[in-house]
Amino acid sequence: METKIPIVRASKLSKIVPNGTDTLAILQDIDLEVMPGEAVAVVGASGSGKSTLLGLLGGLDNPSTGSVALDGRDLFSLDEDGRAALRSKLLGFVFQSFHLLPALNAMENVMLPLELAGDRDAAAHAVALLERVGLGARLRHYPKTLSGGEQQRVALARAFVTGPKLLLADEPTGNLDPATGASIIDLIFELNAERGTTLVLVTHDEMLARRCMRLIRLAGGRLEKN
Repeated sequence: METKIPIVRASKLSKIVPNGTDTLAILQDIDLEVMPGEAVAVVGASGSGKSTLLGLLGGLDNPSTGSVALDGRDLFSLDEDGRAALRSKLLGFVFQSFHLLPALNAMENVMLPLELAGDRDAAAHAVALLERVGLGARLRHYPKTLSGGEQQRVALARAFVTGPKLLLADEPTGNLDPATGASIIDLIFELNAERGTTLVLVTHDEMLARRCMRLIRLAGGRLEKN
C-alpha cells in the first residue's frame, strides 16, 4: 500500500524582520503538514501572520529559519528560477486583490500561465475554464470593465487552468460584498472538488473556515494547539 507524503510540510518555520532597533517575530516555529486532497483553513486575528505563512508556503517570501517541502521538494534549497518552476508546476494562487494584468483581457490573463508553460492549446483551455466560471461572454473584456466578482472569477480561472495540485487562497472574498463573496467561495469548493486539488485558505471568516476539513489557528505568530 502506497504511503502518501504531505503535499505541504513546514518545519520550524519562522519569519523575523527588523523593527527599529529591535526585531519583530511575525511567525515562530511553525510545524504544519497538509495531505493531498485536504481543504485547510488558516484563521487568526489581523496581524497574526496568516498571509506571511501563505507567502512562505508558496515560496513568495523567504523564511528566517526553517524549511518548506512541496510535494516532497525542499522549496528553499532551490534558486529563484527553480522555485518559480516548481510553483508553475504545482501551485495556483488566489489573492484578495485579484492581481490581474490590466493590459490583458480576461482570456489573455488566463492564457498567460499556460503560454509560459509552452501549452499550444492555451486559448482553448482558457476559454473552457472561463466558461466554467460563468464568464464565457466576457472573454475580451479588460479588468477595468469587470466587476470585482468577475475579476475574482478570472483570477480563479487563471489559478486552476494549469491543473495545480495545490491552491493557496489569501482572503479571496476580502474585497467583495457578502453575496458575491459567497458565490466565489462556492465556486472555489466546486472547482476544488472537481479537480481533486488541495486547498489552503487564509480567512478571517469563521463560517467559511468551517467549510474546510480542518482549521488551524494562528495567534501571535504561533500555531495554537487544538
